[in-house]
Amino acid sequence: MINLRNPLMNRKIDSTNRPLSDFTRCFLAKTLQTVSLSSLMLISFIFATPAAIAVEDEEPEEEITVTGKILNRPVTSTQRRDATLQDGTRPAYTINRQEIEQQGARTAKEALKFLPSILGGGTVGTEFNARSGQFIRGSNTNQVLILLDGRPVNNAGSGGFDLSEIPASIIERIEVIPGGGSTLYGSDAIGGIINIITTRPTEKFTANAKVELGSYGLNEQSLQLSQRVGEFSYLVGFSRTQSQNNYPFSIPEAGFSGVRTNNDAIANNTNIKLEYQPSDRTKLSFTGFYLAKNEGTPGGVPLFGQGFLNSLTDNNRKFTDQVFLDLGLEQKLGEGDDSLLLVRAFSDRLNTRFDNRTTAANTLVGNPPVLTNTPQALSRFETRQNSLGFQIQHNWKFAPTQILTYGFDYRSTNTISETTNLATNVLTPSYNANISQGAVFAQYSNDLTDRLNITAGLRQEFSSLVNGSATTPSVGIKYALTDSTTVRANYIRNFRTPTIANLFNANPTNIGNPNLLPETGDSYDIGIDQKLGDIGLFRLTAFSNNISNLIAFRTIAPPVNGISGTFQNLGQVVTNGLEASLNLQIVPNFFLAANYTFNDPRIISSVNAGENGKELRFAGADKLNIGLSYENPQGWYAGLLMNSLSGFPTDNLNTEFLSGQTTFDLRLRAPITAQISATLGIENIFDQRFQLFAGFPDGGRTIRGSLSFQF
Repeated sequence: MINLRNPLMNRKIDSTNRPLSDFTRCFLAKTLQTVSLSSLMLISFIFATPAAIAVEDEEPEEEITVTGKILNRPVTSTQRRDATLQDGTRPAYTINRQEIEQQGARTAKEALKFLPSILGGGTVGTEFNARSGQFIRGSNTNQVLILLDGRPVNNAGSGGFDLSEIPASIIERIEVIPGGGSTLYGSDAIGGIINIITTRPTEKFTANAKVELGSYGLNEQSLQLSQRVGEFSYLVGFSRTQSQNNYPFSIPEAGFSGVRTNNDAIANNTNIKLEYQPSDRTKLSFTGFYLAKNEGTPGGVPLFGQGFLNSLTDNNRKFTDQVFLDLGLEQKLGEGDDSLLLVRAFSDRLNTRFDNRTTAANTLVGNPPVLTNTPQALSRFETRQNSLGFQIQHNWKFAPTQILTYGFDYRSTNTISETTNLATNVLTPSYNANISQGAVFAQYSNDLTDRLNITAGLRQEFSSLVNGSATTPSVGIKYALTDSTTVRANYIRNFRTPTIANLFNANPTNIGNPNLLPETGDSYDIGIDQKLGDIGLFRLTAFSNNISNLIAFRTIAPPVNGISGTFQNLGQVVTNGLEASLNLQIVPNFFLAANYTFNDPRIISSVNAGENGKELRFAGADKLNIGLSYENPQGWYAGLLMNSLSGFPTDNLNTEFLSGQTTFDLRLRAPITAQISATLGIENIFDQRFQLFAGFPDGGRTIRGSLSFQF
C-alpha cells in the first residue's frame, strides 16, 4: 500500500504530541508518479477522440471565460433573492449540477468534498451512506444551518442534518456561505449556511436516466422526467442506490484486520415538482421529496483512548423516513419587474430509528482494559419530528441602485424521542416538546457608486422558549479598487437555539437544562477578489469567528439525585483562519482549480480548565484541494482531483490525534452518442487507508462506471 500523507504544514499546536506526517519523504516521488500516470491517461483519453477532433475542425471552440463563469454564478443565499456571486459582499462557494456529475458525487455530502471553507466528509466512513459532519470556521454540525431551496431543515431535537440523505440526482447546485447567516435565516447559522437548490422543470420534454455499478456491490439507478405543457410544468423522479460496502480494512494500533460487515445500505428517493404559471407575473409551485434509507451500523474497532467505547456490531440497523413538502407563490407587484412577493408554506416529517439487535460484541472491559466478549443491551432509539412553517418575503428595488428585502418567518416543530427495551418491550420517553420560532427581518443593499456597495441587515427572532429570542444585525461593504480588483469586508451576529434534547431530555445521564441560553457568534471577514484577465480568478478571505455561550456537556460526579450529567453554557471558542481559491484556464480546454482552508479554533473558556487555550477537536483540520481537468463542448471530460486533509485532535485536551490523508481521484467521461455518455471513476487511486474517527475505517480505493441517457 502506498502510504501517502498530507502535504499541509504541521502547524498544529504541541507538535511533540502530534503524529508527524511522512509526506515530506514521499510527496515529490509520488507526485511525479501521479502526474506521469495521469498525464498518460489524460493524453490517451484526449487523443483517442477522433470524432470529437473532427467536429472541432468544423466548429469553432466555445469560448469559456473563467472569470465570468465564476463571478456570474447564481447565488441566492447571501441576499435571499436572485443574484450572482459578484453581487454580494459575502464570500460564497458553489458547485453546480455539471460539476457534481463530473466529480461523481452521489449525495450532497460528497458534493462538498472539493469546496473550500467546509470540512464536510463522512464522520464514520467514506461510503455513500456515511453520516456527514459539517465543520465551518470552527463550528460543529449543529452550528451549520442546512437549507433546502432556502428554508431550514435542521433537526430541532438533536441538531444538525445528515447531508448523505439527499441524493445528487435532485440537486441543481449547492451554495456554501461561511461565516453565518442568522440575519436572513435565523437559528443554527453560527458557522455558515449550506443551501441545497433542487432541480426545476424544463421547457421541453426531457428524460434523464442513469445506471451505475461499482466496487463492493454498488448499484445505482435514477430517472428524471420533465416537461412544460402550456401553463403547467412538471418534474418527477426516482433514484435508488444500494451497496454492500464489504471492503477489507485493518486498524494497526488494535492489531485488527478483517472485512467490514453489517455495512450495507439501500436508499430509495422520490421527488416531484409542479409549477403553474398563468402569466409572466404569477407562478404557483408545489415540491415534494420522500427520502428513505435502510442501513447497517457496523460500529468501530475498540481502541484505547477515544475509541474505548467502540464495538463491532453485526445486527444494528438505522432506518430513516423523511418527507419534505413545499407550496409556494411568486407574484410580481405593480406593472414593472422591481417588486416581487414570495410566499411559501412548508411541512416536514423526519423519522429516525436505531435498532440495536447485536446480542454480543467485543468491548474493552476492566482496569487494565481487556478485550472481552460482552452481552449487549437490545434496544431501540426512535425520534419523530414534525415541522410546519411559512415564509413571507418582499423583494423591492425601489431605486435604480437600492434594493430592500424584508419579510416574516415562522416555524413550529414538535419532536418526540423514545427508547424501547427490545427484551422487555418497556418504552421510556426521552422528550416530547414543541418549539415555535418567528422572526421579522430586513436587508438593505445600496450601490453608492458604480464601485462601492454597502449592505446592512437586521433580524429580530421571537421564540416560545423563555431565553430563545435574539437580535442579529449584519453589515457588509464591497469596493472595486480597479476593474480587476475588489475588496470586501463583513460583520454578522449569529445565534443557535438549544436543541430540544439540550433543554428537555429526561435521561439522567444527560438530563436537559431548560435554562440554557442560545449560543451566540460574532463573525468577521475581510477579503479580496482578483481577476487574472479573462482566464482566472483568485479569491482570498481572512476570518475570525467568535462563538460564546457554547453549550457543553458537564459531568456530575458523584451523581446528584441520580443525575450524572447535564448541559450548561460554559464555553467560548475563537477561530481564526484563511480561505483561498484559484480558478484558472491554463490553455484552451484545460483548467486548474485549487483551494486552501486554514483553521485555528481555540478554546478560550471551558468547563474543563485544562482545555483552555487548546485546539477544538475535529474542527481544526486544514484542507487543500487541487483539480486539473480537460473538457470540451462535445462533452469529453477528464479530471484528476486531489483532496488533502491535515491531522487534527480528537479530544479537547489535545492528547489524541488522527493523522491527515491525501487522496487522488480520476474521473473520465466520454459521449457515445448525442444522447448517451459513459463515465469511469477511480476514487482514492493509491488506496490510501485512514480513519475518520478512532477505530472507524475508510473504504479504500473504489471503481465506478456509469451510463447516462438524455432524451
